[in-house]
Amino acid sequence: MSRSLLPFAAFLLVSVSIVGGIHLYVWLRLVRDTGLHEPWRRAAGILLTLLAVGIPLGLFVGRRAQGWMARVVPAAAAAWLGTVFVLFCAVAVLDLVRLSAGGLGFVLDWMRSRADPPADPERRLFVARAMAGGALLVAGSATAYAVRSALGPAQIHEVPIKLERLPPALSGFTVAQISDLHVGPALRAPTVRRVVEQTNALRPDLVAITGDLVDGSVEELGSTVAELSRLRARHGVVFVTGNHEYYSGVEPWLAELRRLGIRVLQQERIAVGEPGASFDLAGVDDWGHAAAQPGGYSAALGRALSGRDPERSLVLLQHQPRGVDEAVRAGVELQLSGHTHGGQIFPFTLLVAAAYPYIAGLYRHLEGTESGQVFVSRGTGFWGPPMRLGSPPEIAKIVLTR
Repeated sequence: MSRSLLPFAAFLLVSVSIVGGIHLYVWLRLVRDTGLHEPWRRAAGILLTLLAVGIPLGLFVGRRAQGWMARVVPAAAAAWLGTVFVLFCAVAVLDLVRLSAGGLGFVLDWMRSRADPPADPERRLFVARAMAGGALLVAGSATAYAVRSALGPAQIHEVPIKLERLPPALSGFTVAQISDLHVGPALRAPTVRRVVEQTNALRPDLVAITGDLVDGSVEELGSTVAELSRLRARHGVVFVTGNHEYYSGVEPWLAELRRLGIRVLQQERIAVGEPGASFDLAGVDDWGHAAAQPGGYSAALGRALSGRDPERSLVLLQHQPRGVDEAVRAGVELQLSGHTHGGQIFPFTLLVAAAYPYIAGLYRHLEGTESGQVFVSRGTGFWGPPMRLGSPPEIAKIVLTR
């Protein structure tokens, strides 16, 4: 095996192991422990095995197939992945409750110097079935709510942000931020049209799309993304790349967005506003891509900000909420980011929070004597499972004030 394939092979092995482990745990608790009789026991085992295999198979089909299969199969695999994750969490939480209660009972028995009662198979079976029923009820309700949240209208999140160097004439300037739309197999033209309508209803001065717009090629998704040409803002629509653009053919997509009238910012800066009253808006390629280039992210940011007047207000568009320390040192007053989805599905939120100090909302960042702000969008669409639990989709209406 070549060295270039080793990271992918390791990722695939870890992913398959996790998916397999989750399905095995669900089978143990919902099938084996509940004493399900044949042939239902065997059928349930076969079904869970097929569903587990279907997850990586769905991703493979999505990249190789054409037409309806390229849309339906990966969308179904992603939907099941989200469902089984929620089911796994529900079973695990109930297991923890049961173990905690059992531990407390053991301590109380020990304090009373009582011997453990003999095992009661019928009681164990009753408890297992009650827990399985409870887990299915909780997971089913949570899944239905999460799907409705993901596929429903985005929440409008109005965020007033004070910028000390903003010209007084621009106080009240509005930026509508769309992020992480992830147009792809499960998110199609009707959703994009609704996002456009919601955004236009805000009557923004500027629309900023902060990456991860697509999951697929221009040939597959061009007609759907073309809906974005209907976005309307006094100072236009701007875009910076996210990591998923580099998985989907970044150069064709940048050409297509420019054709649609969307301004792509790549290591560059523009003035936004009116003659005599404007601020600087900079955009840098996705942090992961920029960091892999010669000079790293610092060089990319330096090119974007080269020659700027430090007295002017400066807003930076960067897909990932990383590099904030460098941005603040360079004079950025506000960084607009996305990428995290706010965790998308609780309790996955906890893992995302462990990886990113800024996960959703507005934060102030102190870097020595310098101070800046970063706003992280929860995202307007979804990635993978068409589900959002505890992190609804949003379109942020950023209101800049002096």
